[in-house]
Amino acid sequence: MDEGLADLLHRVVMLLGEATRQRTDDRDGLTYSQIRLLGTLEDIEPATQHQLAQALSVSDPAVSRALRPLEADGLVQITIDPAHARRRLVTLTDAGRKAFQVAGKPLYDEFRTKLLEAGFPYDRYLDDTLRLAELLKPT
Repeated sequence: MDEGLADLLHRVVMLLGEATRQRTDDRDGLTYSQIRLLGTLEDIEPATQHQLAQALSVSDPAVSRALRPLEADGLVQITIDPAHARRRLVTLTDAGRKAFQVAGKPLYDEFRTKLLEAGFPYDRYLDDTLRLAELLKPT
């Protein structure tokens, strides 16, 4: 890997970690992992727990454990998939969508601002990432 790219990626990870630590108490009780799960669900809902696990690169049991408090708080709804009785479908509730908007979107904006302040070419990175994701999408 190019040393300049490695240095840049290291700075990105450090900035994101710092911003996350600073916001620990400002997220209405949601953890970063919960915000990430809600945001992922917003992108792919309705989703099976297995699809969420794949999207988040975690195990199926980890997603199941993470969903319990979110369901108890009324942020997600879990139902039996009518097409397959052993599968469960997860969707955001209105409260879950609002919780993500309140907690997740400002975090995204803050990360973007910190990266731009550090000289990271965020918009180019985002464009390249979206193009790469499109190319890798199964047909």
